[in-house]
Amino acid sequence: MGTESKRQQRFAGVIQQDLAELFQREGKAWAPGAFITVTRVRVTPDLAIARVYLSFLNTQTAKDDMTSIKSKTNEIRYKLGLRIKNQARIVPHLEFFLDDTNEYVEHMDRLFEEISKEPRQPD
Repeated sequence: MGTESKRQQRFAGVIQQDLAELFQREGKAWAPGAFITVTRVRVTPDLAIARVYLSFLNTQTAKDDMTSIKSKTNEIRYKLGLRIKNQARIVPHLEFFLDDTNEYVEHMDRLFEEISKEPRQPD
């Protein structure tokens, strides 16, 4: 994956901000009880596809919530289009991915705790 142009980065930032506000307002309907964070947005060079990475907090059903959001992709894209219609010629197709960085960090923390609890070998 190459580096993103300034144009891609700027457009991704606009999408990320607007989607974050959208999820803050309407996310409860799509994933009840979960706090959804848009952690990252990557846009293709032609700005036609936006890959959106979501993180879920306060939920044990992140995969189910993700499935629910993926089923609502067209609705989310339409609402995004209403927000960015003055800033973009086309509304990109949205692809949602689960950002499991928090789970990975927690897993690594547990591993480090286990290692630190083990008795040390004498030198």
